[in-house]
Amino acid sequence: MNHVIRAVRPDEWAKAKDIRLASLQDPAAPVAFLETHEEALEQPDSFWQARAAGTSPRHGVRAGQFIAEAPDGTWSGTVTLLIEEAGGTDFLGATSERAQGHLVAVFVRPEQRGTGLLGALVDAALDWAWSLDEPWLARVRLHVHEGNARAQAAYRKLGFVPTGRSLSLEGKPSVAPGKELELVIDRP
Repeated sequence: MNHVIRAVRPDEWAKAKDIRLASLQDPAAPVAFLETHEEALEQPDSFWQARAAGTSPRHGVRAGQFIAEAPDGTWSGTVTLLIEEAGGTDFLGATSERAQGHLVAVFVRPEQRGTGLLGALVDAALDWAWSLDEPWLARVRLHVHEGNARAQAAYRKLGFVPTGRSLSLEGKPSVAPGKELELVIDRP
């Protein structure tokens, strides 16, 4: 793997926007993301600037976005980790029962899948979460569509385990019908 895994810098908002738009055009997008390419295109530049600066005005939580940068400067993948406070509202609109990290917006370009980039990106996000020295931050979760077997297998290979909990996707027209399964990984 010849990529550098690092955090996104605030001045890279245009590249962060570009990789998000690319992810939303992937054939797996309907079982991977909760927004459409068209919805993302409607966001003003100020939204993307704030997102790259480490804030998320729609969610009000701390976040860290990590990218896999190729030697030529192109971004081959990205993950974002949100820090959810207990009792707060998560990005799915549910109340967080406990403080935790939440891995979202995971994307690796198709030509880079199977190269280890996903593991490197997730490791960077987890390392960041555990480095926050927050004693209450004992786990990170993610949700994966029940119809996205490839992603489920990849997350299990990285150490995430199913909790048996799921969320219904009713009322979310941008997503394929079904459920989002919850998987977690505990702090080492």
